[in-house]
Amino acid sequence: MSLSQDEIQARVARAREINAGVSAEKVVAAVARLFDLDPVPGVEDEFTYPALATTARDRIFGGQVIAQAMFAASRTVETGKQVHSLHAYFLRGGDETKPLHFRIHRDFDGRSFSNRRVVVRQDGKVIFNLTASFQIPAKGLSHQVPMPDLLPPEQCWDFTDFIAADPNISDRHLAHMARRRPFEVRSYRPPASAKATQHYQWFRVAAPIGDDPLLHRGFLAFASDMGLLSSAMLPHGVNFWTPGMVSTSLDHAMWFHDDIRVDDWFVFVMDSPWTGGDRGLCRGSIYRQDGTLIATVVQEGLVRYRPDAVR
Repeated sequence: MSLSQDEIQARVARAREINAGVSAEKVVAAVARLFDLDPVPGVEDEFTYPALATTARDRIFGGQVIAQAMFAASRTVETGKQVHSLHAYFLRGGDETKPLHFRIHRDFDGRSFSNRRVVVRQDGKVIFNLTASFQIPAKGLSHQVPMPDLLPPEQCWDFTDFIAADPNISDRHLAHMARRRPFEVRSYRPPASAKATQHYQWFRVAAPIGDDPLLHRGFLAFASDMGLLSSAMLPHGVNFWTPGMVSTSLDHAMWFHDDIRVDDWFVFVMDSPWTGGDRGLCRGSIYRQDGTLIATVVQEGLVRYRPDAVR
């Protein structure tokens, strides 16, 4: 299936119209509200997040619950210690129309490090768990892998235009995916014929969020689950919208190396070293535009491709 140039331009125009229908400030504020967790009255180290009245999602976005659990853990750690790593497992698909319950376990508090476990439940069932480590900032030996040679964000596809040009995305799905996102996203994805294993996306939050470093890390954690799993599909010429593809995140690990301001451009350089057994392993390095490595992400996901099932 392919689209003519006129069809692509018509879809791009429609996608841009949909994208402009909601203000960036409204969408970014909605993400910021995700971190306003309510303490459970009379119970220490337990928080809730209320149900939404309606949802267009089949399940809760993984980046949301990662960031929320990280925030919940942070609220039990002494001032001055910053999150430097997290490890999480997605166990059941969450439902946005049901409240979330967060239970924090204070596993360790030392002079330099603290460790927390967060168990997230819906309807009394565990849907997600996360372990996070926090450290007082320190100076010491320092090195990093240089940022590869990349196109700047201005020379990459605007994400809205990128999805509009994809013939595998139906008009119905395009109407959903073109809605305003909390980030401006610029994508570079090599053609399927290249059999490449690496691609990258530039991100910048679409409206101001203030100066709280934890909030900026929360938005970065939210973004860390956006598109990473597609790296496992890239060498095979398929994507999330290919008929016969079923995918979801299984686990997620993230290390924070430096402070980040998500209102400045940062780039997520992603690749997949291995896919097999209906699973794909994906890696990401996140750089500031000046080349500073600020975070590393690794994720394994379900990548179940059954093209015969849709014939």
